[in-house]
Amino acid sequence: MAGSLCSAKLIAAFLLLSAVPFAYLIALELSPPSTHVFHYHSSGFLRECAKWDAPGRRFLVSFFEGGVGQVPVPDNHSPSSAAVLEETTVIKDADVAGNASLGLAVDTGRGRLLVAVGDVFWNKYSALAAYDMSTWKRTFLTQLSGPSDGKTFADDIALDPEGNAYVTDAKGNKIWKVGPDGELLSIIRSPLFIPKEWYRNWVGLNGIAYHPDGYLIVVHTFSGKLFKIDVTNGGEEVKVIDVVGGPLRMGDGLELLSPTKLVVAGKPSGTLVESLDGWQSASVVGRFKGPSHRVATAATVKDGKVYLNHMFGLGYPKKKHALVEAVFST
Repeated sequence: MAGSLCSAKLIAAFLLLSAVPFAYLIALELSPPSTHVFHYHSSGFLRECAKWDAPGRRFLVSFFEGGVGQVPVPDNHSPSSAAVLEETTVIKDADVAGNASLGLAVDTGRGRLLVAVGDVFWNKYSALAAYDMSTWKRTFLTQLSGPSDGKTFADDIALDPEGNAYVTDAKGNKIWKVGPDGELLSIIRSPLFIPKEWYRNWVGLNGIAYHPDGYLIVVHTFSGKLFKIDVTNGGEEVKVIDVVGGPLRMGDGLELLSPTKLVVAGKPSGTLVESLDGWQSASVVGRFKGPSHRVATAATVKDGKVYLNHMFGLGYPKKKHALVEAVFST
């Protein structure tokens, strides 16, 4: 009896302590958004990345539990509509079961989707997979690391015009270069990628974007540093971009809006960075604060507007996720 009473008291205390956060959470969720939001129902709580596929008129979203879904947007969908869209699963690959699907890259010219695959809990496996977007058949699966290679975590992807993919390793602080047919071509390393403080390496190189002038822009999440990596003519020159208004700590996914403007998803929700000297230096020129009870992890552009993917879904049994339009202010 005493044990039952103690358990009941513990449960009551938990409910009492959680009443305030839950009430606050509900209030935030019910408050009207300041910008347009695409809400969609999902089968999972965690969605790491979302990218807009213009030819297919759909968002493609990666599942933290493994797999990829699509969220079609009807032609007559209105920004003022309160309708909740629906996610359907298009990829569930048994060969990488037990791993998370993370960064996505839509290769429109080749009609394929590239997916970064990583072992979330033990960091013993990383891979890059490619799928035909008309059939969802896999065209290649390239293992980037295994149990004997130390801790790694394939996180995000950038594509160059030749179809080469650059995959960030958020645990090992390096970048894998994979050819158009899935061949592992090289690994980009630099001492600049590794902060002196051990705790700043917990989450390292993360979001990555390919600039049309032939270089990569990469953010290091826990240090907030932004890097420029020249990959023309086989070169791999790494420089730190001096960001006025930085550092960009907790920066996650990147999206290049133009040759001079870059969106960084992450704290607070999104940051707009501009460079006028070819990304030798840059300045924070805008910020957007979206829903504070969700976590922005990726950015994509639909019809000229930036949308931020948010990791956590809310609700049960259906989980409601949010793709929030980012409107930046100085």
